[in-house]
Amino acid sequence: MPISTLSVGAAVTPTVIETYISHYLNRKPLRQKPTAHISYHEGLQLVRQFLHYASFHTVEDIQAFTAQWVPVPAWVKQEVIEIPQAKLAKSAEYLEAQLGPEGIQQVGGKKWWQWRRDNGVLKAEWIEMRKDYNERKKVGGGEGQRIMLYVHGGAYYFGSVDEHRYQMQRHARKLKARVLAPRYRLAPQFPFPCGLYDCLAAYLYLLENHDPTTIILAGDSAGGGMVLSMLVILRDQGVPLPAGAILISPWVDLTHSFPSLGGDGRLDYIPAHGFVHKPCMSWPPPSVDDMLELHKGTRNADSKDKLTPYLPKARTSREEKEAKKEAHKERVRGFSVRDAERPDLKPINESTDGVKSSTETTNPAISQHALLSINIDGEMIEIKDQIQIYAANHLINHPLVSPALTPSLGGLPPLLIQVGGGELLRDEQIYIAHKAASPLSYVPSPSIHQSAELIQSQVSRHRPTYVQLQVWDDLCHVAPTLSFTRPAKYMYRSIAQFGAWALAHAQKTAIDILDDDDVSVISSSSSTSSGSNLAPEDIKLSMPHSAQKVGFDRISREATSVKGPEVGKAGDPLPPFDKHMIRQRIDRNGVIHSLVPPSELEALQLESSEIGTIKPGPVRKWMAAQSKWNENFAKQKRAVQKKRIKHMERGYEGFDGEVPPPTALAGRRVKGMEMQKANKKSWGMSMWSVWGSKHDEMTP
Repeated sequence: MPISTLSVGAAVTPTVIETYISHYLNRKPLRQKPTAHISYHEGLQLVRQFLHYASFHTVEDIQAFTAQWVPVPAWVKQEVIEIPQAKLAKSAEYLEAQLGPEGIQQVGGKKWWQWRRDNGVLKAEWIEMRKDYNERKKVGGGEGQRIMLYVHGGAYYFGSVDEHRYQMQRHARKLKARVLAPRYRLAPQFPFPCGLYDCLAAYLYLLENHDPTTIILAGDSAGGGMVLSMLVILRDQGVPLPAGAILISPWVDLTHSFPSLGGDGRLDYIPAHGFVHKPCMSWPPPSVDDMLELHKGTRNADSKDKLTPYLPKARTSREEKEAKKEAHKERVRGFSVRDAERPDLKPINESTDGVKSSTETTNPAISQHALLSINIDGEMIEIKDQIQIYAANHLINHPLVSPALTPSLGGLPPLLIQVGGGELLRDEQIYIAHKAASPLSYVPSPSIHQSAELIQSQVSRHRPTYVQLQVWDDLCHVAPTLSFTRPAKYMYRSIAQFGAWALAHAQKTAIDILDDDDVSVISSSSSTSSGSNLAPEDIKLSMPHSAQKVGFDRISREATSVKGPEVGKAGDPLPPFDKHMIRQRIDRNGVIHSLVPPSELEALQLESSEIGTIKPGPVRKWMAAQSKWNENFAKQKRAVQKKRIKHMERGYEGFDGEVPPPTALAGRRVKGMEMQKANKKSWGMSMWSVWGSKHDEMTP
């Protein structure tokens, strides 16, 4: 049964009722927590329960549900456009140059990720408050001086512009900006680098008619990670950079190597064990063993079970029977103890200076798979299933997949990085903020994707990036998703404030943003200013910007006259940068406190060799979840595996010798492929959007 409004309602309603009752019966443990507010408590539990419910459905089911059409509010101006093919071609050129010959080989080629289903086009959506649109037209039209390119999140495999529009329109209203949101392709059908290629083309489209000083990039979760990778490509390829970028809970380390991933996630809605789903043709892909067997020519070895691995003739029938049984279990659960008969497969987390990549030391039929190996409790565990939906196992530590592993995050435009203090991905976000501001202090170790020489050349080439880091006490992942809550109100306000500052700094002009606190339907509060002495070299990059219209020169002069740092409120003018950073801890009421020193942050204490390597904690949780889900859906998984192998034996339409990742729809093309179905209206998503949009509707 597919996911529908009715089924979701039935699944989450008991949780909503239970949360409401327990909230008022057990208020003491909630004090000083964001969950002290009933709206936040309900929203957190609702999203958590929805993701749990979705895990019993296929990837395709959740994609279809979150991609449904959501009506656009009357007060929002929407325009759908197509990105020209010329911009896509230029995007491909930059991406190929960034990947290099070895990188192109590792992703499986350079044509398959440019393919689109049904000869489709890349579309994007302009979002603007209708009031701002009418005012812009009255004064002569023009393209506008405030543009936000927003890349939506969704773990790289679900979500849509429709589903995220209620958030984007809030950004547009607060900043009085036009928001362009690309409808990029999603994994697993379109894995890395498909989405990155699409979003890069959308930025190049903007550059055709907009000065880069009028553009800021923004993204949440996977979208935030994608934005960071985009910035690195733009920097390295010499493309004009935007005025700034806003990263909301960015997902930047797909290896899950930071300490916070070992937590239980009780303050977050993201499953602590990662995302798991009922098997389907799109996910999970063939395991390493499946690909090895197909290549070894054992497809006719056993008519009853074509997935039985090759067994030496010396074994007895009893041994053979036991081996078949164990092989069946391994294929269902997706991991095993390392097979000593295949020593050529190396774990990707080993440093490989001077060693060829796994794609060169293994057969091309399994070039998209390398075994992830880790020692847990004295046993060497081999992970044979693909663990991340966005990229094959050997690519999860690629710097464009996990930008936390990029040699240098220096030389980028000013960044705002918002972190939920209670989210599982907290540490990697804190890490990239400090890495960008101090590139020489956080140099990664060499890997199969980047040599020591390349890393050193990158690190020495770029100056530190100016970063505003905000860690919000106990908040969940991408808290602005719960836009109807008090903490989200302050986060949106801070985003608008930074956006105005970045645009004003880049344009050396005045920017006004909306201060709607007096008419807020969420909460009301007073604002205080903050500031401190500025070093002369930091004046132009430390320009605060109030909620009223203020000129560039006056801001700089006034900022130098304020003495001493002062605790303020989220959304206040930016204080000065200290060592290229503004480091803030913000509580649930939007009150700013000083963030503890770097020496006290666990995220910054890891050795460089530990970053980008899989860890026992997250692997244990993944294995437990895999075992449970694969037991529940063992028959479905085996049926899908057999069906997929049969299709592979018949053969697919190719790309001139390229080897797309096993999940890629481009590598599973057959003649007469079914056309993609049009999106239907979602009453459930519409109601969520209305709930999230209420503040915009009631704010003049």
